[in-house]
Amino acid sequence: MKRFLQVLPSLTVGEDVCRLFHGRGGLFPGDEHLCLDWYKPVLLLTSFKKLDDEQRDELVSAIVTFWQATYSDQPLNLVYQYRHGGQTVSELLFGDVPEQHVVTENGCRFLVHLLRGQNHGLFLDMANGRAWVKQHAKHKKVLNLFAYTCGFSVAALQGGADEVVNMDMSKGALSIGKQNHLLNDLPVGARYLGHDIFKSWGKLTKLGPYDLIVADPPSNQRGSFVATKDYERLLKRLPDLLAPQGEVLLCLNAPELGCDFLMQQVTNTAPQLTYVERIDNPVVFADIDEQKSLKVLRYRLS
Repeated sequence: MKRFLQVLPSLTVGEDVCRLFHGRGGLFPGDEHLCLDWYKPVLLLTSFKKLDDEQRDELVSAIVTFWQATYSDQPLNLVYQYRHGGQTVSELLFGDVPEQHVVTENGCRFLVHLLRGQNHGLFLDMANGRAWVKQHAKHKKVLNLFAYTCGFSVAALQGGADEVVNMDMSKGALSIGKQNHLLNDLPVGARYLGHDIFKSWGKLTKLGPYDLIVADPPSNQRGSFVATKDYERLLKRLPDLLAPQGEVLLCLNAPELGCDFLMQQVTNTAPQLTYVERIDNPVVFADIDEQKSLKVLRYRLS
């Protein structure tokens, strides 16, 4: 925990949601299990291995000291989450969490939930991907696959997209997505399809073609998507859904699979797609091996 304790006093929080400390990237030896996030007005401390009482008390005490020294005019709201082997335990240590917890990112507003489950409603490492979509969506028809809570859709419509089609198997996640659109004064322009993507190609084709497709699947979720066997199935269909010169953002968050895996899948399965660039991750998510970090690859239909 030494590096976390060294860095903590230099951290600053602002209006936007963000990661403050990213031990998972391996750049802080010994602290690979620790992350600290800011979901205004709440700090979220996450450990990916079990801490004993002494370790946890030391971390919490340091955070209390940091907060009192820097933000003494604001109450400390602190949630601790422990994750390991499918187990998730969340605990409110100080203060409160808003009943309707709304955070901001790049001019967009999103509902989040910190006290239930591993996923909080917004994946922070995808901030640059959402920013790219917001910047490039004007007058485009967008397909948002594995839409989750529709972060890409909100960004696209704020960026001037004509229409967004959101598809995800989880109707609960899409319900939160609808709320996110209303939070951003976007009552029209989005469709929400709670279907299995692999059983819905006819519907997607009928609603297309699309100028931009975002595919952000889970990397290993049984019953939904396993990257090593399902990305190829997805890629076979994407070119037929695209308008001429249409573009795709292919996303993959699997440390064991690098860019080469995804690029080879495209070469083998969808050679009509031409590689353009990899979207950079937020600086705070820097990794000792960038092939292990989030991959967001931009392709264009040739």
